[in-house]
Amino acid sequence: MTQLETPAAARVTAATDLAVVAQDLKKNYKEIEAVRGVSFEVATGEIFGFLGPNGAGKSTTISMLCTLVNPSAGSARVAGFDVVADQARVRQRIGLVFQDTTLDDYLTASENLRFHAELYGVARDVVPTRMRQVLEMVDLWERRDGLVQTYSGGMKRRLEIARGLLHSPAVLFLDEPTVGLDPQTRSHIWSYIQELRRRERITIFLTTHYMDEAEYCDRLAIMDNGVLVAIDTPEALKGSIGEDRVELHTDDDQRAIEQLAQHFQITAQVSEGAVTFHVPGGEQFVPRLFAELGVPIRSIRVSRPTLDDVFMTYTGRTIRDAEASSGDRLRANPWMRSRGRR
Repeated sequence: MTQLETPAAARVTAATDLAVVAQDLKKNYKEIEAVRGVSFEVATGEIFGFLGPNGAGKSTTISMLCTLVNPSAGSARVAGFDVVADQARVRQRIGLVFQDTTLDDYLTASENLRFHAELYGVARDVVPTRMRQVLEMVDLWERRDGLVQTYSGGMKRRLEIARGLLHSPAVLFLDEPTVGLDPQTRSHIWSYIQELRRRERITIFLTTHYMDEAEYCDRLAIMDNGVLVAIDTPEALKGSIGEDRVELHTDDDQRAIEQLAQHFQITAQVSEGAVTFHVPGGEQFVPRLFAELGVPIRSIRVSRPTLDDVFMTYTGRTIRDAEASSGDRLRANPWMRSRGRR
């Protein structure tokens, strides 16, 4: 059991083989600590998610697990092999779908897959059957002879998932698999992901900064500023808060925060334009708030815990606020900007 896991989460991994094991994994880029000592385990057959804003270290961690970059310290094993000492064996047993497309637009879908099969040494007599299987799984068999440059963004993403599956990997890594896609296409992609897990019985390791996508995962690891701050099932993470979220719009937000601290012993902050805090029994607390706050309230909203509340509880900010601050850091640091979103 890792330091951040609850006993329930530990039982998930103890009962089955492990597809991924990371121990105190670190990655530095000059003076930048992109990943600062993360430890976790992923059970075979899980959909395991890294939730966090751009710049949190999710993509860098996946890059280390996929042997694209070497760790600065620590160790990791994927499909039973060390990511530094056994890089070739790791690569044979993983599939990888990047944030940005790596397809050849001037080739057809079939040609892209055949090229991938050659790279991975898939037996030629197996390729036709396997290619049909994965293309039918993502509803692209009828478009197999179409040039990729004629595909929509969602079709390209589905083709990349099919390509990642072609050589029957033990672990499929999906780095922000639906970034830039419209909500309907994102929903369809997730239908394919769930179906392929059922059919292929493989482990799926993904990164995301979309809260609705995180709900599909068996377990989540919340990552912020290169550190894992919590690991558990989505429901357990939400249940760990045990409080409702209250959002206020007032005539004087700073005074409202002061009054909440003085009269109610509540720590609040401005998040996404609203005074935000957590209390047990939010609906019962609202009448007292109107009577005793001493600051005119223009609007109020009470909601049950969400994964955004979980992220805020563990990091002190919402994921959208974290995205904004990450963007500010990238704009202010030319070297980090050249690294892209990590």
